[in-house]
Amino acid sequence: MAKAYERIADELRQSIRAGELRPGDRLPSETKLAEDHRRSVPTIRDALRLLQDEGLIEKLHGRGNFVRKPRTTVLRTNERHQWEKDRAREPERERLKTGSTEHDTGLTVNDLVFHAAYREIKAGADLAGVFDVPEGTAFIERTFRTRYDAENAPFTLVTSYLVRSLVEANPDLLDAANEPWPGGTQSQLHSVGIELGRIEERVTARPPTPEEAEELELPPGTSVLLLRKTSYDIEGRAVEMSDVTLPGDRTEMLFTTPLERW
Repeated sequence: MAKAYERIADELRQSIRAGELRPGDRLPSETKLAEDHRRSVPTIRDALRLLQDEGLIEKLHGRGNFVRKPRTTVLRTNERHQWEKDRAREPERERLKTGSTEHDTGLTVNDLVFHAAYREIKAGADLAGVFDVPEGTAFIERTFRTRYDAENAPFTLVTSYLVRSLVEANPDLLDAANEPWPGGTQSQLHSVGIELGRIEERVTARPPTPEEAEELELPPGTSVLLLRKTSYDIEGRAVEMSDVTLPGDRTEMLFTTPLERW
């Protein structure tokens, strides 16, 4: 038999799913809900906590509980890499029209807020192993955040790495002020004569760190997907690596693999 707080949560859940309580609507106060259901405030709080854990409502400090607004979703496919390569050599006016985030979300350039930060670092064992270079090799570490201008949280947390000596022939690639670069990383690499031959992606999942949960505005209990994307040139040399943290509540990953016919 369901407990009292579970029954109350179920009633509120049904109201949300039926559209009686719409995204952005404020729920009655805890005291009012306790009166309506003839239960104690702690029981009401247990019910609300259950809905918060499901991502259906959110508690805003000093304001109350609200039905959570659906966030813009991201559909990330493996076809995006060829799409990016096809655009890498297009004229700048064409590359300016759209980017990978627009491709994945259906939004437009004018819908997005972008931030980039660069710094130079020395390779530790992890980076050195991926790129097959000595530890201490100079890298450009690039941090990217892109969000919908109607929302506060970024779609992903991205940290990208480039070997400095591979890209320094084009000084524009060393300056975050030139971001967002029309055509993205593949176009940047093309500017120094690098063509990608393959991209490897490894995906794992785990609970978010407190910092990730706060920045991505994750509901309690939501996991993150960790994507490590390594790009290799046509000679098989690793030339870029990105560590991408994707929120599990708004990310769908679709992989399509064409198969050769017998």
